[in-house]
Amino acid sequence: MPTRVHEFAWPDRVVIGTIGLPGARTFYLQVRTGAQIVSIALEKQQSALLAEKIDEILDQLITLDGNPFSVPTGTPRELVDNDPIEPPLEQFRTGAMTLDWDPTTAQIVVEAYPLTDVDADENDERLVEGGTNETEMMLVRMPVGTARAFAKRTREIVGAGRPICPLCGYPMDADGHDCTLPEV
Repeated sequence: MPTRVHEFAWPDRVVIGTIGLPGARTFYLQVRTGAQIVSIALEKQQSALLAEKIDEILDQLITLDGNPFSVPTGTPRELVDNDPIEPPLEQFRTGAMTLDWDPTTAQIVVEAYPLTDVDADENDERLVEGGTNETEMMLVRMPVGTARAFAKRTREIVGAGRPICPLCGYPMDADGHDCTLPEV
């Protein structure tokens, strides 16, 4: 079964963005190079963990003698991207992701695979147009500055959700909050 790979070697844009109101947002990893744009849906927790792990890798690389990959300690000003995500949305919903470092190109490498239905019969295969069997994946290679900017924006997007109740610690909805204090 052929795999359709959405590959971005030196993307113009790599961002996490959302559609919807806090509490009902859908998170997207969106990558664009020229006219090629792919958006994949993912969970808020996947977004947060991806940013955390990217920063961990970059912080470890900074400690190498002489910082040979020129990893920035902060987000380069020229790489700040606060623009909303662009259509089209959701090529697929993300399941498994991998994160790696490629020292030959000094890039963070992210691979994202579609969520699979573990309850599906092994003989059932998804048919795509034309009657061929196909799966998808996204492969993104980010230079260190882009990766640092990506992680910063992702932390900001994840943190912009519903406010936390100071009494019970659960998220508060815009239409009200039924606060139940823990018993002492």
